[in-house]
Parts: sequence; structure tokens; C-alpha cells
Amino acid sequence: MGDASIQELIAGLKKLKREDLQKLSFVILKLLHPKHDHKQFMEDLQESKFSTGRTCPHCSSTIVIMFGSFDGRQRYRCKNPDCRKTFSDFTHSPLTRTRYPDKWVPFAECMLNDKTLRKTAKEIGIAVSTAFYWRHKLLKALQQLDLVPFEGIIEADETFFLFSEKGRRDIAGRAPRKRGGVASKRGLSHEQVCVLVAFDRDKDRTISKVACTGMISKKSIDRVIGPFVTRDTVLCTDANRGYRPYCKDKKIQLVQLKKGQRKHGIYHVQNVNSYHSGLKRWMRMFNGVASKYLNGYLAWFAFKVKKAETAMNAKMKEMIIEACLKGVAETWDSIRLAKFGVAA
Repeated sequence: MGDASIQELIAGLKKLKREDLQKLSFVILKLLHPKHDHKQFMEDLQESKFSTGRTCPHCSSTIVIMFGSFDGRQRYRCKNPDCRKTFSDFTHSPLTRTRYPDKWVPFAECMLNDKTLRKTAKEIGIAVSTAFYWRHKLLKALQQLDLVPFEGIIEADETFFLFSEKGRRDIAGRAPRKRGGVASKRGLSHEQVCVLVAFDRDKDRTISKVACTGMISKKSIDRVIGPFVTRDTVLCTDANRGYRPYCKDKKIQLVQLKKGQRKHGIYHVQNVNSYHSGLKRWMRMFNGVASKYLNGYLAWFAFKVKKAETAMNAKMKEMIIEACLKGVAETWDSIRLAKFGVAA
């Protein structure tokens, strides 16, 4: 392009509205600094998934050979006589059978930037229903990310969300609520979903999961934090009596703050309360989340908090790669027709 053509282009740009210039600048930045290198992403995924050698996702056999390619993706075949199945880098991952593998990294960027499904679908060129499906496949994988056992002082406290059947058309027992809405009963009841949040100060790690509906119990506490606590743990909570029988059974030291007490020496639950505040603010932008999907959104928020200091380019790739290392067998129907329930 010559100097005259560039001057004509600049003259044309000066006539554009401010919002059009902003959109154009975004496109130019993407062209100058491409972040979504699909080839590099595939290399990173293969390196992470097969870091200890290629393994068949169907039978775990290590006798695997390369078996051509399909639709631009490398295929493999298991040589185990009892298996003989083929697979790809995406098998048993959120990207299984995806038609647009090159759009998953920019999709992850949209998720990490908290964009709505409609904005995400428009920006990367997919249907809104596809964006919904992709989001929940990723959330299923994020719920499986590994956590190490806790050590030292653990802060634990509950927060509550109104039970929601958002998106369901055949709600039984009550009239549909308008956006937001309130419970029909005062105080805590089974209309409230209890989310237990536990924070390990030593490792700076957080667990947040749906514990039960209504008041928390010994069984629901054990369901959420049981696999991560040891006898060397010191559990610091508020005055809720539900923690006493749990700690007594597990022989765990319990420090409980009295009602209205914010701190007792080195013991407090301020980190957990701060996490609650951030979680509540973040959840408001979704205008309510169906309770059956709540654990997925808790995992999403936990990932954002954990990777807060990581650069966006690395963060979005890490989100997809970590998700692909977990087995996900969700279908459109299994996500859409899921029902609320607390895991045993």
C-alpha cells in the first residue's frame, strides 16, 4: 500500500464514530499480536496429556501407535488385543467431537473475561446453544481439578444461595419466581443451598462446594472437606455448632469464634469471608444460576482466583489444557436434563 492509499485510509478513519474505532482497534491489535495460536496449543496439549508416554484412554494400555489423521487431527490406535480402539488428543475431554477446535482457546478467554453467552457466541462465531454447551463441559472438567491435602490452620465458613430451578418450565410446588426473588420462609430452610468454603492458609488453597440445603451438618461437612483434612489440622470456624461433632469424630482441633468475635489471636475467618464477598459479587452478573449447575460455577470462580496473577495468554491455554486432562463424557442432554443433588 502506497503513501497516498494510507492517507486516504486515515482520512476515512477520521469519519468513523468512536465506538467503530474502538472495534477496529481491537481487530488491529489481534492481527498484530495473535494470541490464539492453534498449532502451538495442540503441541502444548499433546505434551501435557502424554507427558509420561501415550496411553489409551479406553483401557490405559501403553502399546499405542500413530494411526493417520482425521479432519486435521492426529489419530492413534491401541494395540491391546482386547481393545484395538482408536482415539485422538481430544478423546474423553471437553473437546471430544468438537467441530471447531481452533475456537476453544478464544472461548476460554471470553469465559475468563466473564463475557455473557450471547457476547461470546457473537465474538467467536458460534451459536448461543453451543456456547452454553461448551461452558458446561468446561465446568464439569474444572470440578475435577486435583487438590492436595490441607495443612495447618484451615478457615471454614458457609454462604447460602437461594435454591433455583432457572430454565425449567415444569416447576412443581410453587409459582416461578421473577429474577432474583426471595424464599417463602424466613431464615435458613431447605430453600437455601449451603456452600461450604474452606481456606488453607499454608498452601493458599480454597475448596468451595455445595454441601447441602438448609443448615450444615456433620455429614455434609465431611463430604466437602473430609478428604483434605488430617489430625494435624486446626479447623477455625464461626460459632456454628455443626462443626463440633465432626471435629470430635475426626479428632481434629477446633477453634470457634464466639458470636460477634472477629478474631482470637491468630485465629479468624477473614480470608473465607473475603472469598464469600468476591463470590457473591461475581455471581450477581449471571442474574441467578440454576442450583444444579452451582458446583461448576464455584469451580470456575476458584480457577479465576487461583490464576489471578497469571497472564491472560497463559491462563486461557492452561484452562483448556487442564480441562482436557480430565475425563468428561457429558452430552447436550446430560447437561440440559441434569437435576440438583448433593453427591454422596
